[in-house]
Amino acid sequence: MRARWGASASVLTPSVTGMLRALEPGRSRPYAVPWQIDRRDEAHPVVRNSSAEPADFVRVFRSDGASEHWGQVLPGEDVAMCLCDADLDAVVITVAWYRWRTDEEYCWRFVL
Repeated sequence: MRARWGASASVLTPSVTGMLRALEPGRSRPYAVPWQIDRRDEAHPVVRNSSAEPADFVRVFRSDGASEHWGQVLPGEDVAMCLCDADLDAVVITVAWYRWRTDEEYCWRFVL
């Protein structure tokens, strides 16, 4: 049985049952994305780690197939990108990293 538009909010579809749960007390909480992008020069954006902790094993993937490995990016560190060979109207940048001192991998995407 599926809930219909306008059906009572208390009616849940079987596929939703069990998906909602309380957070486990020992589980880490989400944190703010540590990246800021300076887009003054659109073809050469600067990515800054604006957090108070390093980002580990940082990798950057472009939707056109190019990728880079930045390693550890320290707090306050800037990394300049060169997108001269990219279609700036279409490229999507994905930044993947591990939160410092954890095995939690994060991923964040942005466009210019």
